[in-house]
Amino acid sequence: MSARRATIADVAREAGVSPSTASVVFSGKTPVTEATRAKVRSAAARLGYAGPDPRAASLRRGRSGIVAVVFEEHLGTAFLDPVKTLMMDGLTDEVAPLGAGLLLLRDHDPSGAGPSLTTAPIDAAVLIGCSGMLRESLATVTARGLPVVVIEGDAGESVPRIMLDNRDAQRQAASHLRSLGHRRVVVLSLPTRSQRPRGWVAADEPVEVDVTRDRLAGAWDVFPDASVYAAAASSMDEGFHAVRDILNVPPDRRPTAIIAQSDLLAAGAVRAAEDLGLRVPFDLSVTGFDGVAVDGLAPHELTTLVQPALEKGRAAGRAVAAMLEDAPPPTITFTCEFRVGNTTAEPAAFRD
Repeated sequence: MSARRATIADVAREAGVSPSTASVVFSGKTPVTEATRAKVRSAAARLGYAGPDPRAASLRRGRSGIVAVVFEEHLGTAFLDPVKTLMMDGLTDEVAPLGAGLLLLRDHDPSGAGPSLTTAPIDAAVLIGCSGMLRESLATVTARGLPVVVIEGDAGESVPRIMLDNRDAQRQAASHLRSLGHRRVVVLSLPTRSQRPRGWVAADEPVEVDVTRDRLAGAWDVFPDASVYAAAASSMDEGFHAVRDILNVPPDRRPTAIIAQSDLLAAGAVRAAEDLGLRVPFDLSVTGFDGVAVDGLAPHELTTLVQPALEKGRAAGRAVAAMLEDAPPPTITFTCEFRVGNTTAEPAAFRD
């Protein structure tokens, strides 16, 4: 039978002080004399007592010390996206001082294995987007009174949102292309729904992902007849294969510009065009969205929208902290900065 773990009461008896005095030596919340501190530390060392069990402290507070982060896509895919990595860095910065850790969950994991949003012992949840399926689980979570924050999504009026001006920003990129003279434009979108394969989007197809829908609206504000090809994920490979399909038409029907909804998709689009012998931007202009560093794209520098991904994560963390202290969290909308690179130019017809 294993030896019993020493407790703070054992340390207090060994040191000849009250349990409350021994406790504050470890918590640091109340000043004690150096002599008392040394006596308690010495007793703890003799008994092999390393400090209070953080699980017990969590139970006393009625908290688990866990903040769930819920993604709509496969977690392996999510962490290949530098935007989501930056958001997670910002979120971690803000929840770490709370003594909380992050539990990564996938919305409706098809394997059915592991914890879910409705079953995990969590103190709060940060949703990365909010699809229709996730809203079903959300009702259970909010009924438990747990704080919930959504980044770029709509989870209902009661859930604070960390938003980005997706529609306005995408409209800027589209307007830039129109000012250069482009008229045949295709939108290379992010996924329109979970687990949708890449392919053309029908005019009546519902778009369930908020970010995709808002950015499409911005592009359609300028090019209302633009066709849409949806990628299955935000990656260079998806962009490459998608644009190979998009450009697989006679030259007189090819688009002169691609509006990609992420920089990774845009980088894949540039590679696909060059693989087909086209020159960017002289034969095909490409715009991105995010403003992240993309390896292997030189000498190209994307024309793109630069978003504050790190600050979005930090804002979500601050909202969680406020809600855990019963303070009202704000809904925040960040803005993007339009940056012109060397992947856009007048269409060839304008130069001939």
